[in-house]
Amino acid sequence: MRHRIVGELMTSAVVNVRPDTGFKEIVRLLADHGITSVPVLDEQDRPLGLVSEADLLLNEVSQEDPAGLLLTPRLSAPDRATSRATTAEGLMTSPAVCARPEWTVVEAARVMQLKGLKRLVVTDEAGRLVGIVSRADLLRVFLRHDRAIREEIRGDILSRTLGIAPDSLDVQVHDGQVTLSGTVGHRSLPAVVERLCRSVDGVVSVTSRLDHRAGDTAAQRPAG
Repeated sequence: MRHRIVGELMTSAVVNVRPDTGFKEIVRLLADHGITSVPVLDEQDRPLGLVSEADLLLNEVSQEDPAGLLLTPRLSAPDRATSRATTAEGLMTSPAVCARPEWTVVEAARVMQLKGLKRLVVTDEAGRLVGIVSRADLLRVFLRHDRAIREEIRGDILSRTLGIAPDSLDVQVHDGQVTLSGTVGHRSLPAVVERLCRSVDGVVSVTSRLDHRAGDTAAQRPAG
């Protein structure tokens, strides 16, 4: 099986700023390019941090309500410092959480979930910016055609990985939802087939109706 990698899904032409870029210029870049954040790069194009709309809005959040109807919120010390910053260096959230181009969708998605992030800066071996990958980019794997998913299951999983004749099982895919039917040789195989099918890029769910003909033996039990 071949998983899509970050390098195939990321945006390579990334709008970026330097540490001394001013507040209004950052706002202008976000508006002009229809984006929600920009990486801050040093002189070697290595990411120092990321300035997002949330960072910029702290300037407004910290202001007193002119009508005196709203209480001024209590901000943490870092948020207070950000709310008063006028350049990218003070506004950015740092360090930047980075991914590598060779990461799989699974690796990138797990880091985003763990860190509570909407995007990751992508860097090369030298730590230089090469792209940015967002949640929306990762979700593009679910745009794969059903036929491509079915062919991968039949060819890569059944035939090449498990040595099962593809025509011996019925594999149906509709809107990324896989249904498996048929009979396999050993008791543990249905669970193995189902697990491998779930790992295919673009698969939303797997319904297994697989049966088996015989129990496992130490010699026959499949790997995995």
